[in-house]
Amino acid sequence: MSRRLRLGALTAVALLPPAWKPWLYGRLFGYRIHPSARIGLTILDAGEVDIGEAVTVGHGNLVLQVGRLSIGAHTRIGVLNVLRGGDAIEIGRYVDIMRRNELTSIVDPDPVTVPHPHLRIGDGSVVTDGHRLDFTDRLELGRRVIVGGRASSLWTHNRQRTAPVRVGDRTYVGSECRMAPGSALPAGSIVALGSVVSGSIETDGSLIGGVPARELRPLRADERELVDRRTRDDLPADV
Repeated sequence: MSRRLRLGALTAVALLPPAWKPWLYGRLFGYRIHPSARIGLTILDAGEVDIGEAVTVGHGNLVLQVGRLSIGAHTRIGVLNVLRGGDAIEIGRYVDIMRRNELTSIVDPDPVTVPHPHLRIGDGSVVTDGHRLDFTDRLELGRRVIVGGRASSLWTHNRQRTAPVRVGDRTYVGSECRMAPGSALPAGSIVALGSVVSGSIETDGSLIGGVPARELRPLRADERELVDRRTRDDLPADV
């Protein structure tokens, strides 16, 4: 199927009632979508698609030129998000990706390094509003990570070099934070708004802040309760 014809067919399916889409996507494109999934007015262009039970995808989302898209059970994708490029986007179970986020990988990059364009978002994680997640190289958010507030950006490339980025389990990233290629955050930590993370911070359970960001102190007991809280009321015990 030519690129233009494929996009036309995907657009036509996007306009149909949500209950029809799992079957039609399977017959026309070979996508594996659970019958209980509900997909709104969204373009879903990927080489392979696997969408689990009770997933909801809202209106105005664009999935373009993705190699493989996997969305785990009970995940909710809101409105006006863009998912573009890369070999694979793997979104776990009970994840919330709310609105106006850009999860993108450069299509046909020309780096001097060897990138691995793979985005993994762990079970129970949350990406709120207007964030930019670049996965030109590998980007991994652990379980129950929250990229909170607005307008944070996580970068895996500069002009011609790439390096992976990782956020540990149960870490909260505040508004307008930046993560540079090759940076990493530890588990169970809080990153203050406006921080710029340019390297690897190792100590779990830390308050992190500054430009460049550094470990400021261990979290207090009341702060640890915040990062350990469930991100959703329906989150199962194994997440």
